[in-house]
Amino acid sequence: MSQAIDSAAADFDLLASLRRGEVGALAALAERYGPTIYRLAFGVTRNQADAEEVLQDVLLTLARKSASFEGRSALGSWIYRIATNAALNKRRGKRLELETSLEELLPTFEADGHRAGDRTYILADWSQNPEEELLCDERRRVLERAIDSLPDNYRAVLILRDVEELTNEEVAALLDESVSSVKSRLHRARMVLREELTRVFAGSLASPWRIVTSATSVPEAGGTQR
Repeated sequence: MSQAIDSAAADFDLLASLRRGEVGALAALAERYGPTIYRLAFGVTRNQADAEEVLQDVLLTLARKSASFEGRSALGSWIYRIATNAALNKRRGKRLELETSLEELLPTFEADGHRAGDRTYILADWSQNPEEELLCDERRRVLERAIDSLPDNYRAVLILRDVEELTNEEVAALLDESVSSVKSRLHRARMVLREELTRVFAGSLASPWRIVTSATSVPEAGGTQR
């Protein structure tokens, strides 16, 4: 509880510094929230250069609009909203590439309700192997390709829920969506990850949505990965 109070107080002081136009306020904002903004931006855009541009745009937007923040929500929530919208807008500005239909990425079923496809898909067991098995380079790449293939609005929900660990209600508020819509998109996004991993490594993987954070490397601003 005391940590939450201290954090809110630090946010209040930072916001006041921005409003006064103090030297160093923007740098302090970047130090406090920059890594979170960049991680979210990369998760949505899937591109390091785009994520760095989003980071700079968001920081400048926050500096310009600090006076308009009314305090109805936490400063962090306001920043999440601005960063998410900026990242989605960055993606929408690059729609020359065609996105794969989500339906093509989901499992299919026979008329009798049984799963269609290779027998190994049907027999795949997602509960018997340690999650560490997923973290080898090849499996990491498969998971990242699956995340890349998601439509933007599904990827944003997945990143906000499973990487940023926001609640369904928080994600719904950020995206101006209903909670039921967020739940549906999250379920379908997780199903896409599971299906892609099953097709490649049938019978040898753990549940993917519990390890998205660990298996998805985020390049740091400047080029290195962590």
